[in-house]
Amino acid sequence: MAISGTGNLHRALSGYRCSRSAMVWSLVGLLLLLQLYSLASRRNVVRGDIQLHVSRHPLVRELEQVEEENIQVPPPKKKKSPHAAKRRRKRSANLIDEFLDENSQIRHVFFPDMRSAVDPVKGVENGSHHYYPGKIWLDTEGNPIQAHGGGMLYDERSNTYYWYGEYKDGPTYRAHKKGAARVDVIGVGCYSSKDLWTWKNQGIVLAAEQTNETHDLHKSNVLERPKVVFNEKTGKYVMWMHIDDANYTKASVGIAISDYPTGPFEYLRSQRPHGFDSRDMTIFKDDDGVVYLIYSSQDNSELHIGPLTDDYLDVQPDMRRILIGQHREAPALFKYQGTYYMVTSGCTGWAPNEALAHAAESIMGPWETMGNPCIGGNKMFRLATFFAQSTFVVPLPGIPGSYIFMADRWNPAELRNSRYVWLPLIVGGPPDRPLEYNFGFPPWPRVSIYWHKKWRLPSSWKVSK
Repeated sequence: MAISGTGNLHRALSGYRCSRSAMVWSLVGLLLLLQLYSLASRRNVVRGDIQLHVSRHPLVRELEQVEEENIQVPPPKKKKSPHAAKRRRKRSANLIDEFLDENSQIRHVFFPDMRSAVDPVKGVENGSHHYYPGKIWLDTEGNPIQAHGGGMLYDERSNTYYWYGEYKDGPTYRAHKKGAARVDVIGVGCYSSKDLWTWKNQGIVLAAEQTNETHDLHKSNVLERPKVVFNEKTGKYVMWMHIDDANYTKASVGIAISDYPTGPFEYLRSQRPHGFDSRDMTIFKDDDGVVYLIYSSQDNSELHIGPLTDDYLDVQPDMRRILIGQHREAPALFKYQGTYYMVTSGCTGWAPNEALAHAAESIMGPWETMGNPCIGGNKMFRLATFFAQSTFVVPLPGIPGSYIFMADRWNPAELRNSRYVWLPLIVGGPPDRPLEYNFGFPPWPRVSIYWHKKWRLPSSWKVSK
């Protein structure tokens, strides 16, 4: 009897375990089906969104017809430039090596000379208004625009765009033998425009300090990536920037304010946000007026993000670490239909590298990586972000899901001769890469940056009034 009872008990327990296992697998199957249904539904929404987007704006189809590049690497020459020689190559030279070599036979491809400069004064006469990524871009006075590592402010009070950036019109040198190429700090340049193509020089709105060597803005230091936002509550224009010393050990942010978008800006102070080192940075103003600081930290191994105070003059204690261990910099944020997007670059100094797009439902994260957004050119163009580095993304009101991707094509041999690469960025269409830390494909539409040697905004697009 005891043996028979024990057998019945074993059979009962075995049946219970089987039933429990079946229930678990049933739940897993149900969750998978729900996930697949959600993805399918979302893809239908995404597909419908992009179809509506295209039907409303035929120019989108034109911008999606990307151009291919067939640039051949020339045969090796006996003498290499110092910049190219420093790159240890395990294989034959590629386009990035040629890009970094100021003596390259194809340097004119990456840095066309003054003869092909984009002149808005002459362009207005023939109705051009075309962007030419990589060519010299002149202001209304006929001088090359100096607004590197820049950001854009649309001022609703004057219906004007203001482009702020590093004014680098000085000689390039190295502070010491192993130091990075640099230009003494001159200040922050500002340009104004009604059409995002014709730019008037508004001068230096935050100038370097020439004599006081202890000042953050002394010419021997570093001022990079200035960004400006307007505070409706205080009526002040607030500038945030990367402040550093020549050896990049200060690793701080600087804050300045002004009553006018064209300055002059009053420099307030520098600080390490949240007590961490800060290098490449940007700020992003959300729909509710809250501004967020995003910066590379922990020796550029991760990004930090957190809100500013109501006056935009300091950080709040709340902060999140994102993209940990991924070594990303040059963040450029934007928002579309409630989803936050960000484009970043790798950390390779002045050398170009592969951009990545990221997305999040909450700006504080978690952030998911969506892959390389670059389309067109050739494989090396895409892996090098068209030989440029992200700095800002400009929304185009009236064209849903369409933006201008602002990037810098750095010229470490002569930094004042660095170029601007502005290209159309479009959000739409199903993603082509699964999530890295989650199941399935992301629920967000794809971010695409399209390569064009020449392109324009819709002729019907105008600044809102």
